Amino acid sequence: MKEEKIIVPANGYLMLLVFLVLFFGSIALIPIYKTPWPVFGIVAALLIAFGFLMVQPNGSRVLLLFGKYVGTVKKNGYYWVNPFYTKKKISLRASNFDSERLKVNDKLGNPVMISTILVWRVQNTYKAAFDVDNYENFVRVQTDAAVRKLASMYPYDNFADEGHDEDITLRSSVNEVSEALEKEIDERLSIAGIEVLEARIGYLAYAQEIANAMLKRQQATAIVAARHKIVEGAVSMVEMAIEELNKKNVVDLDEERKAAMVSNLMVVLCGDKDASPVVNTGTLNH
Repeated sequence: MKEEKIIVPANGYLMLLVFLVLFFGSIALIPIYKTPWPVFGIVAALLIAFGFLMVQPNGSRVLLLFGKYVGTVKKNGYYWVNPFYTKKKISLRASNFDSERLKVNDKLGNPVMISTILVWRVQNTYKAAFDVDNYENFVRVQTDAAVRKLASMYPYDNFADEGHDEDITLRSSVNEVSEALEKEIDERLSIAGIEVLEARIGYLAYAQEIANAMLKRQQATAIVAARHKIVEGAVSMVEMAIEELNKKNVVDLDEERKAAMVSNLMVVLCGDKDASPVVNTGTLNH
């Protein structure tokens, strides 16, 4: 396989001077000599005009001579090349690609909507021009394929209650997923001489058909976790209250009254609403 070849053509300004002298000089000689020879000078000047080439900053021109690769001009400036060269323009600037939202299945089979943001640029003009048919379309197709593969490698989220406890998930492991995505896309685009500057997940959500169910699941998980903390704290507070009462001999509680007090405290501490106290104006026995 041939590799990229960097060349620096002839100075364009010098050839522009040659063109002007040859063109206008031949026109001036026509009425003087009254022969067809100056016409050949005009034709030669017009042929020279097809060889002028301008390369913008972060731009390039791939040169071909009757189908044969000659080289690539990357240095910006004004040049002159063989008029028979075919000049193909390829930009070396960084480009952004925001993919469409794809519906794919994650590792657990849940349908999710995902898209990626890719920053890329052409690094090897020979591969971009000749190893693929259309390198820009190649970037789009291969990026979508890489995103589909990535989504199938990781679950959307952890479901420890179902025995699915993953270290890396699409939702929480942003850096790890971005690195894996960038590596996958870079391997796919290397055949086209494309350098991946950055790749990250741009959009991530459950598909519409399961979004409501997964939202309820997340809410239920959050409620259970909150209740667990509340109960854990309430038990500690009840235990501390009983210990303090016994330590200071405030009141002598038997097992039945102790159980009643624990029940009342747990109701007050774990309830969703504020408790309405009832003041006992009698004795402990009534």
